[in-house]
Amino acid sequence: MSQNRKKYSDIIKLKAKKFGFQSCGISKAGFLEEDAKPLEDWLQNNFHGEMQYMEKNFDKRLDPTILVEGSRSVISLSYNYYPEEKIDSLGNFKISKYAYGQDYHEIIKEILREMVSELRAEIGDFDCRVFTDSAPILERSWGRKSGIGWVGKNANLITKQQGSFYFLAEIICDLDIEEDSPTSDHCGTCTKCIDACPTDAIVADRIIDGSKCISYATIELKNEIPDSFKNNMEDWMFGCDICQDVCPWNRFSAPTLEEKFRPNQFLKTYTKSDWKEITQELFSEIFRKSPVKRTKFAGLKRNMDFLSQ
Repeated sequence: MSQNRKKYSDIIKLKAKKFGFQSCGISKAGFLEEDAKPLEDWLQNNFHGEMQYMEKNFDKRLDPTILVEGSRSVISLSYNYYPEEKIDSLGNFKISKYAYGQDYHEIIKEILREMVSELRAEIGDFDCRVFTDSAPILERSWGRKSGIGWVGKNANLITKQQGSFYFLAEIICDLDIEEDSPTSDHCGTCTKCIDACPTDAIVADRIIDGSKCISYATIELKNEIPDSFKNNMEDWMFGCDICQDVCPWNRFSAPTLEEKFRPNQFLKTYTKSDWKEITQELFSEIFRKSPVKRTKFAGLKRNMDFLSQ
């Protein structure tokens, strides 16, 4: 049995590399005891703002064996989205780098499905479900547990060799696989992310008040943006990369090889005045396959109007 555990781990990691994942780590599926109290405190402090969905499925978030019955292992993976081309945002509205290209949910899920299909052909049938930011899973906790990175002071998963500009994904399965160990923390005394956040959303080391975060205000929040954000949003109309842009580990970020994550042509040419003139039809055309469609035309317009006050 132990031979199979090691063999499965080796095969899965080779396959992950073949399918373009940067990192792959494995954990034993079970209750995330060390995350229960912090998650409870975070919710009690209302740091989730109006993200009511965070209050649901508390048990599933902490235990993947409830989410995926019969699961024994969590395979954590990361996929680079760092752009090759930097979009000139000086004096312009800004969009988070993860939204430059097409919607990662569908792209990565399709890659995961193909990867699982090949794994089944190689090692035999097994039960699993694949996820990428699409279910009540504490993705960063599993990434930390599997050793693919550590949770930084900005609460992002950071990897020494690649920084933090990557999507996280999981294959939760019933295979018994040799697990990996967590890596060490390499934030040290650095507080660049905390110091740089214009809305003071990083309220403590590794604790984010989501209701103060620019990404929350521009994407998750459905009502009017509170006045407390006024003059603090630095022209971000969708998402925010500030705490990642200042992180010293992101100097090692290399451009993604996935063409579908490359910048939408409009993002490279549109100016503030162009964005202000955008219509529902243009929005639908520009962001048809983009994560930006999540905020809807009315949401993007609200964000731009707020930034222009």
